[in-house]
Amino acid sequence: MPWNNQSGGGGPWRPNNNPGPWGQGPSGGGGGGGQTPDLEELLRRSQDKLKQVMPGGFMGGFGIALIGAAAVAIWLASGIYTVQPNEAGLEMVFGRFTQRTENGLRYNWPAPIGSVIKLRVTDRNSIDIGFRTREDPRRPGNQTQTDVPEESLMLTGDENIADVKFRVVWQIDPTKPQDFAFNVRDVRETIKAVSESAMREIVGRTQIQKILTAERKVIEPAAQDLTQRVLNDYKAGVQILQVQLLSVDPPEQVIAAFRDVTAAQQDLDRLRNEAEAYANRVVPEARGGAARILQEAEGYREQTVAEARGQASRFSQVYEQYRRAPDVTRERMYLETMERILAGTNKVIVDQGAGQGVVPYLPLGQLDQPASPQGSGQGGPRR
Repeated sequence: MPWNNQSGGGGPWRPNNNPGPWGQGPSGGGGGGGQTPDLEELLRRSQDKLKQVMPGGFMGGFGIALIGAAAVAIWLASGIYTVQPNEAGLEMVFGRFTQRTENGLRYNWPAPIGSVIKLRVTDRNSIDIGFRTREDPRRPGNQTQTDVPEESLMLTGDENIADVKFRVVWQIDPTKPQDFAFNVRDVRETIKAVSESAMREIVGRTQIQKILTAERKVIEPAAQDLTQRVLNDYKAGVQILQVQLLSVDPPEQVIAAFRDVTAAQQDLDRLRNEAEAYANRVVPEARGGAARILQEAEGYREQTVAEARGQASRFSQVYEQYRRAPDVTRERMYLETMERILAGTNKVIVDQGAGQGVVPYLPLGQLDQPASPQGSGQGGPRR
C-alpha cells in the first residue's frame, strides 16, 4: 500500500518505526524533512477517542441513523418563516413560484429545495423626475436639489418648451406581488421611464399657457391613469397612487418673457371680468327702466281709456235723461255747472228783500283779502 509501507525499514512515511503523536515522523530526523501523517492511522485514532467519550458503540449504525434523523428534523424546521402584516410572502420550490401567503406563521420547503421572498406591499415609494434631491455633505440635515434637464424639458402642443418637475408615488400591488417580483427586472427604472413617457405625451397635447395656469389639475390624473394602464400591460404588479406636479415653468432663458405674458393674460382676465360685472349691473338696470316705462305707459293708456269710456257713458246717460225730461235736465245741468264754477271762488250773498230802494255799500276791495285778526271784533260790512 502506498499509505502504509510494510517493509522492515519503515518506509518513507514511518522512518525508524518511530511515529510522532499523529503518525508523523520526527521533524528533525536525519532522514531529511517532515513526514506526512498516515490517514488510516489518523482515522483509527479518532475512532478510538470517540469510543472513549461515547462508550457502547454509539457510532454504530443506530447512532448514525439517529444523528441523520436529527439533522433532517433541523433542516425541515428551518422552513418555518413569519410574514409581517405589511408584507406578502412568495413561496418557491426548485426556483418556481407556487403560492402567495398572507401575514402570519407559514411553512415552506427549506433550502435548497424551497425559498421565500417577502415583499412590503403597504410601503409607499416615490420617484422624482426632472430633479434629484441629495443630502448636503457640508450641512448635515439639509438637502440640495439638482435639476435634470434631460428629464424635465418637454415639448408642448403649441411647439413651446416647458420645464416640468413631478413626483410619482407608488406601491406594490397587494393582489399581485408575484408580478412585481418576477415580471420586471428593474421596477423602479421601469416606473420612471413609463411615467416620464406618459407625462411627455400629455404635455405634448396641451398648450403651454394652459399648462402654466388652469390645466395642471387635469394633467395629474391623466398622467396617473396613462402610467397605470401601461404598467398593467407590462404586468408589473405596481399601483400608481398619485402623480404630483411640483413645478411647471418655461425654460430659464425665457422665463421673464413668459411671466410678462402671464401677467398680461391676468390683466386681460381681470378687465374682462370687470367689464362683465359692469354689463351685468347696467343691463338689468336698463331692462328694469324699460319695463317700468312700458308699465307706466300701459297704466296711462288704461286710465285714459277708462276715463274716456266713463265720460262717454255719463254723456249717454245724461242725454237719455235729457230726452225724457228736458227742463229738469237743463236745470240740473245748470246747477251742476254753477257748482263747479263757484266752488273755488269767494261769494257774497245779498238778500234782495232787506231794504228795498237802498243801494248797499260793499267794500269790494276788501272782500278779496283775507280777514285780519284785528278786524275780527268789528262789525260786518256796511250796506
